[in-house]
Amino acid sequence: MEETHEVHTRVYARDEELTPAGERAAASNAGGREDLDRTNQRERKMNVTRRRILILSAAAIVAATPFAAFAEGTLNVGSFPNNPPFEFKNASGAFEGFEVDIITEAAKRAGMEVDIEGYDFQPLFAATSSRRIDAAISSVTITKERLASQSFTQPFYDSGLGLAARTDGVVKGLADLKGKVVGSHSGSTSYKWLVDNQKKYGFSEVKGYNNPLDALLDLSSGRLDGVTSDVPNLEYAFTKMHGLSVVERITSDEQYGVMMTKGSPYLTKINDALTAMKKDGTLQAFHKKWFGTDAPADSSTAKEEPLPNG
Repeated sequence: MEETHEVHTRVYARDEELTPAGERAAASNAGGREDLDRTNQRERKMNVTRRRILILSAAAIVAATPFAAFAEGTLNVGSFPNNPPFEFKNASGAFEGFEVDIITEAAKRAGMEVDIEGYDFQPLFAATSSRRIDAAISSVTITKERLASQSFTQPFYDSGLGLAARTDGVVKGLADLKGKVVGSHSGSTSYKWLVDNQKKYGFSEVKGYNNPLDALLDLSSGRLDGVTSDVPNLEYAFTKMHGLSVVERITSDEQYGVMMTKGSPYLTKINDALTAMKKDGTLQAFHKKWFGTDAPADSSTAKEEPLPNG
């Protein structure tokens, strides 16, 4: 409304400028009412034409404004900053990792820049739901429960859960955990698995941690008897932490995708970019870079997958 008011104000001001009183006076002195009428008619026609030009020009500017306001520029991404090799902060404070490379390249192909901010894992879900961020990456498993309030791209990584224990301890598998204390990253599918299976395996207590590294430190010190997490995260951690190992793999069909706001306008573009990256080998190159191996040809890293439906 303010823009429309300004347009009319300019038009009326322009009308006054385009009607010079001096010309009317000269016409009257020169030769009577008839000449004056003709002069006034010409002025009115010129005023109408000029007014139309001004209005059309202003309307064109106003009409263009919404497109400029909603121009795609930056994809705001949230990520847990301590989840190597998927995402972590390097010495300079910048994000690196497998998923960081994926989202950066996908956004680039969608014509967007990426801005990644650090979040604890659980707040990522509220951040996408409230649209504080457009997307989240942090080894986020696609589940039916999450699809009720979030959107996901097609999966790009097949994972599985593992049980970690001390190499010099008595725990060699799930069967040895009766009466033992276990833990995992709060809000993760591995934590949920422990809670869901506590009665089956007889865990005496299930502890949740805000940082998965803290759970592994407690495992190393003996405050925990076992930790569940995604196998690739555990194996990467154990290249730097000694005395721990994956003692049993837990069967699961977990797949990671980019979590986005429900009904996100960017979902299709980012998903199409992932498809192109699978077809041209970009995702395989990222997998080789961060894990040292090629992903299986039938994995979601290599082949196109359908969009998950909630």
